[in-house]
Formats: sequence, C-alpha cells, structure tokens
Amino acid sequence: MSHSIAYLVSQYPAYSHTFILREVLQLRQAGMAIAVASINAPDRPLDKLTEIERGEAEQVFYVKAQGMLKAALALGKTLFTHPGGLWRGVRHAIKLGGWDIKRLLYHGFYLVEAVLVGQWLRSRQLKHLHVHFATPAASVGMLVKTVFGTGFSFTVHGPDEFYDAAGYNLPEKILAADFIFCISHYARSQVMKLSPVQAWPKFDVCRLGVDTQRFTPNRTSRPATPYLAELLCVGRLTPAKGQAILLAAVAQLHSQGFPVKLTLVGMGPDAESLQAYAEQLGISGQVEFTGAVDQDHILAFYQAADMFVLPSFAEGLPVVLMEAMAVEIPCITTAITGVPELIQNGEDGLLVAASDCDGLAAAIRALATDARLRGRLGAAGRRKVLAEYDLYNNTQHLLAAFDKRLKG
Repeated sequence: MSHSIAYLVSQYPAYSHTFILREVLQLRQAGMAIAVASINAPDRPLDKLTEIERGEAEQVFYVKAQGMLKAALALGKTLFTHPGGLWRGVRHAIKLGGWDIKRLLYHGFYLVEAVLVGQWLRSRQLKHLHVHFATPAASVGMLVKTVFGTGFSFTVHGPDEFYDAAGYNLPEKILAADFIFCISHYARSQVMKLSPVQAWPKFDVCRLGVDTQRFTPNRTSRPATPYLAELLCVGRLTPAKGQAILLAAVAQLHSQGFPVKLTLVGMGPDAESLQAYAEQLGISGQVEFTGAVDQDHILAFYQAADMFVLPSFAEGLPVVLMEAMAVEIPCITTAITGVPELIQNGEDGLLVAASDCDGLAAAIRALATDARLRGRLGAAGRRKVLAEYDLYNNTQHLLAAFDKRLKG
C-alpha cells in the first residue's frame, strides 16, 4: 500500500502541534508519501527548532510566505487553467462569508491561499489534501476542493469548532469532506450532531498516540524536597486550560499546611496574568513558570514530577495527558469532552469537575499523601496508554483508514 498525499496545517512545526509532526513522521515511515503545507511560519525562529523540526521546516510549503507577487501569479494561472473552478471558488467564498464584511474579507484571503495551495498540489501531482483541525485551514482546504476538484479530508479535534460550529462553517465542511477522522468518540458525536445521518459513514475514530518507547517511567529515586509533592502542568497558558483554578488550589493547600510545588510548562496570552495571580495568592515562590519546552527536553519534566494536573475547561483529548500517563505519572484532570475515554476516575487517574477548586485541591491532597495510590494510578495509566494510545499502533490504524478511504 502506497499513497501520496498532502497535509495542510495552520502552523508547522509548532509547540502545540508536535503530535502532527509525530504523525507525519510515523506515516512516512510506514510507507505513505506526505508533503506538508503550512499557512503560517513556525512558532519559533529556525535556530530555536529541534533538529527534527528544522528538517521538516526546510521541506514545508509556507503559504503566507509566498507573498503578493506569487499569489497574483497563482491566481492568473488558475484563471487560465481552471476558470470555472475559480469562479466556483469565488461564489463559495462569498457564500461562506455571508453578509458580514469581515467574514467576506477573511474568506477572500482563504480563497487566495487555496489557489496557492492548489497550484502547489498540482506542481507535486498530489490529488488529496488532508487538514488537521476544522478551523480556518480547513476552510482553505475546502476551497481547494471547490476550485481544483482535489480530494479533501480533515481530522477534527474540538472543542473550539464545536462551540462555534456556524462561525467555522463546520456543517459545510463536513458535507464537503470526502472523509473525516475524529480523535475521540466525543469528537465523532459532535460531527454527527451537525450532519445528516447519511454523512455518518464517512466518520472514523482515529486516536492520537505517544511514543511509549520514549516516554517511559523514571526508575531513579528523586532528591528530597521541602514539598509534599511536585506538581506538573503542561499546556498553553490560556483561559481554556484553567491554570488559574490550579493556582487557587495550590494556595488552598498551602493555607491548610500541605506545601506543594507547581511547575507550569507552556507559553500563551495568560502568562502575565497567571504570574500576577500567583503573586496575589502569595504562592509565587511555590510556582515555576518555565515557558515553552520543546520535545527534546520535555521528558525530564515529566520524570521529575509526582503528579500531573490539567484543570482544563475545554479540551479535545490532550496528548500531554497521554505523555504523563506513559511515564507512569498519576494524573488529575477534569471530566470534560473526550477525557473520560482516556481516564476513568479512580482507575487510570482522578477526574474532578471543571472549575471545582475544592475538588481539585482534595484530589491533589489525596495523591500527595498516598504513595500507594500514586503508584497504582500511575501504573494503570501506562497500561491504558500502551493498550489504546500507543503511537505506533494508532498510526497503523490511521494508515489502514487512509488506505480504505483513498481507495474508495
């Protein structure tokens, strides 16, 4: 089995899209030829990328980097070779934009980007485009299909596009796609909700995964610290991740005589406000903000932690939870969206209600004071990842899904 396709991503490489890079590399290793296009440049300068990321960046077609001249040339070429398709694209972009001037303008940009991507696909003789996330990059992908007749599919993660399905034109994307991969049953339920039952056969659940040979338990003893437990949270510093609730829980534990240390790995728009909130709560000495950490260095943070805490308000299905579980770090997170498919409360980790500061503090205290519970949940978490979220096994499933759909 051998297929040649293109991936389109909003930003590649990127800290928050490392799982896409892993997926691409694994699929290539399994025999698929994948060329990657990215709407935006990497999220860091080239000298800050890992060696693997730099190797990828050198091969990526960066859409916005093409500039106005190349965009004008691509439009002229498309007008000459696909005049009917370009006219369909114009009408489709106008329909998607509706009567909102801002949305019309954005969809005009998406159409120009679609023309650039479509001409790049033609130059590579690629006939299928797969997009990660049903956000604006999928709008570009849908318009590529409208103009050039290219095959179009996407992987849906959620939850943003589910909360604003109309704003993201998600129902239209579902109908336009040849097939859709969903990272969880929850994600599939949401696209089912937005589509006629006749469209349901084109939805496949294809789980993400982690390299369980790399993310392994740390068998060495940890140095003594003045803290009852070392907490780790990895993720973008945004309101959706709920890190402010975690800071409040740490402050509550501190006031009750349970000193814990929290390491927050990640960057994002909430960084300054979270640092100010930690100072306001009087726990800035117990909280370390590391900024973003790349894949060459993240493992050491997992292996130094006693527990992993992710107090999210909104999620797809976090790969960071899978990474922590693979390292046998017991996890505490919220019972939202697809998370209960990964963690069952009391079996593979602990689940609390989103926004429940008291419940979160109680769960942290329970793990911090019970080494046997930490060991049991940590071991069960790794078994769960090995059974259902191993990167190699799930890539084989994804490969089979691509094979079935592309042949069909």
